[in-house]
Amino acid sequence: MKHIELDSRALRVLAHPLRSRLLSELRLHGAANATALAERLDTNTGATSYHLRKLAEVGLVEETAEGTGKQRFWAAAQDSHGWRNTDYPDDPDAQAAASWLRQQQLRYLAERAEEWEQERARWPEAWQDAASMSDAILTVDAGQLDELMHELYAVLLRYREMTPGEGSQQVVVHVVGMPADPRNAP
Repeated sequence: MKHIELDSRALRVLAHPLRSRLLSELRLHGAANATALAERLDTNTGATSYHLRKLAEVGLVEETAEGTGKQRFWAAAQDSHGWRNTDYPDDPDAQAAASWLRQQQLRYLAERAEEWEQERARWPEAWQDAASMSDAILTVDAGQLDELMHELYAVLLRYREMTPGEGSQQVVVHVVGMPADPRNAP
């Protein structure tokens, strides 16, 4: 699995509605050309091509060997990305971009969860039970929370490297750790 830590420029480039959707589409469904992506995302090919080039400039997408010219194919350059929220203390644009991306991830989570709840009954019982949601309230310090998040991510990476079994489906797993009372900062 390839992972990239976003620098401030990459953060600012990705913090755009169409660009974030393009990257997600390529990660979920694999390489595609601008025409197919524009059709799937209900936009035009020119805008799609432009934003793919912007993503490529910061290493988030790359051209594949498939297709040429206007029919060239693009793929996500990594399986995942992240950033440290404290890496940009003197860059208000990067801070705003990071905030927008976090809010976009929350919107995506809410949309996917609502869609799943609408479709859940159509799925086999094993999937209905396995696709679950849970929460836990812990008392930890910042270092312990950081360690926990790294451990959970390591578990996800381990599963990503496994050979998919019969009947496998792509699943989206969101891992969120935050203070239970954000207004009560130390």
